[in-house]
Amino acid sequence: MLNTVKRWNTLRNQLLIVYLLVTFLVLIIVSGITYILVAELLQDNAEEQIRQTATESSGRYDSLYEQMNMVTKQIITNEELQSVLQKEWNGQSSTFNERQSLMRSLNLIQANADGIYSVEVYTKEYQRIIPIDATNLVERLDPQWVSQANDAKGGLIWIGEDPLDSNYFLAGRRINLIDENFSHGGYVIVRISRQHVELKNEAATDFTVLLDSKERIITSNFPYEIDKIIELNEQTLLLNGNEYMVVPHTSHNTGWTIYYLTPVEQLTKGMPAVLIGIILAGLFGLLIFSVSSFFLATFITRPITRLTRKMQEAGKGVLAHNPEILSTNEINELNQTYNQLAAETNYLVKMVYEKEIMKNRTELKALQAQIHPHFLFNTLDALYWSLDEKEEEELANVVLAMSELFRYTITRENHDEWVTIKEELEHIERYMQIMRMRFGDRLNWEKGADVDLLDVKIPKLMIQPLVENAILHGAGNVVRQSKIMILIEKVKDTDHIRVTVTDNGPGMNPERLYYVNQLMNGDVTQHNGSGMALQNVQKRLHLFYGVEGSPLHIHSVEGKGTMVSFEIPVKREREQWNEN
Repeated sequence: MLNTVKRWNTLRNQLLIVYLLVTFLVLIIVSGITYILVAELLQDNAEEQIRQTATESSGRYDSLYEQMNMVTKQIITNEELQSVLQKEWNGQSSTFNERQSLMRSLNLIQANADGIYSVEVYTKEYQRIIPIDATNLVERLDPQWVSQANDAKGGLIWIGEDPLDSNYFLAGRRINLIDENFSHGGYVIVRISRQHVELKNEAATDFTVLLDSKERIITSNFPYEIDKIIELNEQTLLLNGNEYMVVPHTSHNTGWTIYYLTPVEQLTKGMPAVLIGIILAGLFGLLIFSVSSFFLATFITRPITRLTRKMQEAGKGVLAHNPEILSTNEINELNQTYNQLAAETNYLVKMVYEKEIMKNRTELKALQAQIHPHFLFNTLDALYWSLDEKEEEELANVVLAMSELFRYTITRENHDEWVTIKEELEHIERYMQIMRMRFGDRLNWEKGADVDLLDVKIPKLMIQPLVENAILHGAGNVVRQSKIMILIEKVKDTDHIRVTVTDNGPGMNPERLYYVNQLMNGDVTQHNGSGMALQNVQKRLHLFYGVEGSPLHIHSVEGKGTMVSFEIPVKREREQWNEN
């Protein structure tokens, strides 16, 4: 789990996650604000539309009221009506024919007025003139309406529902006699059909209530107590778990108030579609921004990723140049700094590497030049043939071995620096034959090597200096029989070989062994030239094999002898070790 998190914990992914989180939060906030604003806008528009409808309905009732006002004015100013009532005012009763004629005149006026069902005319003593019967005005209406008509002084009053028939409404006014200085002459009552004032084509879920100035119901489809609306102080009313918006409108002309109750759910019935649209738009925007954020994060981090890969290649020993690309100033500066560092580091590595090679070759040449064999080649050949002619076979073989030894040792620069183990062992054999002339029969040696390792390539003179060191400082310092063992074997379960040189010389105590190790590693300096062989081999091991090979390992026991060994990887073909 931790490795998975670590693998995905990249700069690009972090930028992508941050971009997506910020975008998601912005979309959530914007979508929420948009939804709220649209909901409020729809509700306000719906409320405004309802108010407009209420205003139009109120205007319709104002027109109806004004129509009744105009019709009743035509009635009370009718000449026949004025004449009949003036006779009654003077104490003379109107005849039946006069009433019949007056009824025909009023019927003509009524026929031109919509919604007025009938007209009733009374004298100031409350006696009915039209229709022709004996009904008294006080018996017909509550006396308060008579008083209200008198107080209106000829103005139209709304009486309300007809007490004799609930299908009609009543309105009336006092009649003033024009020829008698507008003295009180009687009363006119008109009956209006309820159907004419009822609201039509209303939605099934809406409620409408029309109240007169005394808060009496004129028309309503509201199934509950009307007090719930009248006493309401808020714009919404809760009915059976449903919330309704209440929009009232009061007419300045009639004093009537119309209430519209509309379900809030109906006002916002378009909001689910708006919400779905906002969600789809948000998801589409999030998808587009996700794709663009991915490419943007990739574009931003690509130079850093390329630079990181170049720097990772440095762990493999290569500090490559990272090409400059179009990017920000900071990235370009970082890239330029890396390229400058890589160039300087490569230059320093090259300088150190070349210096090490030059130093090693110089030391190798110095080692080879210690015996100065160049001028001896022709002389040794001539000496060999001279001894051969004199039948000095033993000396002739020694001279021949010396000649081959010198030829093996001295090479041109960069030529035949790698030899097989077989060739190195043959060189050691010739060297041991020469050393036997000095030490005689007390110098003995043995060589052992796996047959399949004989063709393995190793640097020239990698083993012979160890053998020489074992003779000079080991076997050469004892008077008994000395023995040198050279063993070359494969290291088990690896692709390395181990080279071991053992002698039965005097060995070394721990203090001497510590000093030799320091001398071999270059920690101390020896000015008399001793220890050069071990130090030279140690440096060449490091130069040719680096970390793949092991350094020289010395094991010595005082009085028993010394063993020197090292391990190197198998190289069957000559390698271009100085490549790159």
